[in-house]
Amino acid sequence: MSDERLLLLGLNALARAHELDYFADGHRGAGMVAAHLLCVDNNLDDHITSRIAELVDLNWASSPLCAPFPDTQPEPARIDEIGVALTEGAEALRQVGHNAIFAMLAVKAFRMMPSAATPQRIDGVCTMIRSFTPWRDIEPDPDVDPPLFTDTAAASQFILREASAAIDRFVGFGQGFAGHMLTFGQALVELAAMGDIEWAESCRTAFRKYVTVMRCGPEPDSEPRPDHEPSDLRPTDSAYWKRRGDNTLAIGHVFKYPYSYYDLLRRAGDPELERAWDEKAHHLF
Repeated sequence: MSDERLLLLGLNALARAHELDYFADGHRGAGMVAAHLLCVDNNLDDHITSRIAELVDLNWASSPLCAPFPDTQPEPARIDEIGVALTEGAEALRQVGHNAIFAMLAVKAFRMMPSAATPQRIDGVCTMIRSFTPWRDIEPDPDVDPPLFTDTAAASQFILREASAAIDRFVGFGQGFAGHMLTFGQALVELAAMGDIEWAESCRTAFRKYVTVMRCGPEPDSEPRPDHEPSDLRPTDSAYWKRRGDNTLAIGHVFKYPYSYYDLLRRAGDPELERAWDEKAHHLF
């Protein structure tokens, strides 16, 4: 089982990202939190968790991004300030919903490790959340009407179906949009499940905008990108992580996509949808 070291490294990175590159380094911080959750929530074996920890150590752990913060008195009551920062700009679609994705992972990690909720980390995460700017912030299609995020199964099924359709639309153009359908949508379901319903629902309009954009498919000037080769290996298999090279983490989607994917599948509770997804999941992994 993964230890909490990845949580602390991820929180350090999320809190410092605004000083470096709020977008790319925020990804890395969120990726480390998601890596821990992926291991714990899926009961991944020691071979996988050790390999994931090794990859984090080889790529990020010793970088200035993850350096320790001063050992000051934690103030866990201030964790909710992250939700306040999120709601300030929640209706706008901000850089593919990363403000919501990173906010959820930070809140979840701080609640799991309240000793890390120091003022400097809380302030840093809030600054990062407020850094995200509008992106393709169009009016949502009236036909895009996700279930309430508190309706865990129905909302998860909606997100998985939209992401599956996005994979089909974007074949040959990269699958980042489908992957972020999973991570953005799952963040809102997770917030609602944690009891932060107001924060989740404040992002409803932004999520509807994202679904609207994704239903349009690639833009005319989209650059082609090669698809992943078909494979039966998945992130819950030891062989999957053995196959990955030591320098293949990029900015962290390798952890965030599967964390959201498996979480949504559990919540959806739909074997037929799970079978359909497994046939195309290699596009993301």
